[in-house]
Amino acid sequence: MTTMTGTTTTTTTTTSATEVAMGRDESLRRLEQEVGVLIRRVRRVIGERARAVHADLQPASYLMLGYLASHGPVRASEVAEVFGIDKGAISRQVQHLMDLGLLDRSPDPNDGRATLLAASEDAVRRLEEVADLRRRYLDERLGDWSDDELADFAGTLARYNATLGLE
Repeated sequence: MTTMTGTTTTTTTTTSATEVAMGRDESLRRLEQEVGVLIRRVRRVIGERARAVHADLQPASYLMLGYLASHGPVRASEVAEVFGIDKGAISRQVQHLMDLGLLDRSPDPNDGRATLLAASEDAVRRLEEVADLRRRYLDERLGDWSDDELADFAGTLARYNATLGLE
């Protein structure tokens, strides 16, 4: 709508509920598309990081190793619960990590029948080196982003993950 008052012309745009809904629908479609790109990129990066830690490290075991480096020592049952996989799969990954020298097992002081799992010192060192390299890569690629833009994106992504119930 355009109105003229004296020498001033004012244009007011009204947005219908349908236009707003279509805009939201399009934004949700774009979000799904961009999350899909992110997931594909994350899968590729996890494989790269796993190989950087150890040439024979499987991507699924890399994720478990990272969890153990941050949260260990823990029982295998906790790892199974966190990753939502059965104890048999955990057992195979534990063996894989043990074979590579990236995992330590120790008796659970609270239950002599159980064992605790932790990333070995070598694994922690390797994981830290890989993370440091990745942060430098991101800093280089996102070099034209201001500190505020980077903080805003990280905050928005954290809010998105929290809203969807992800860690």
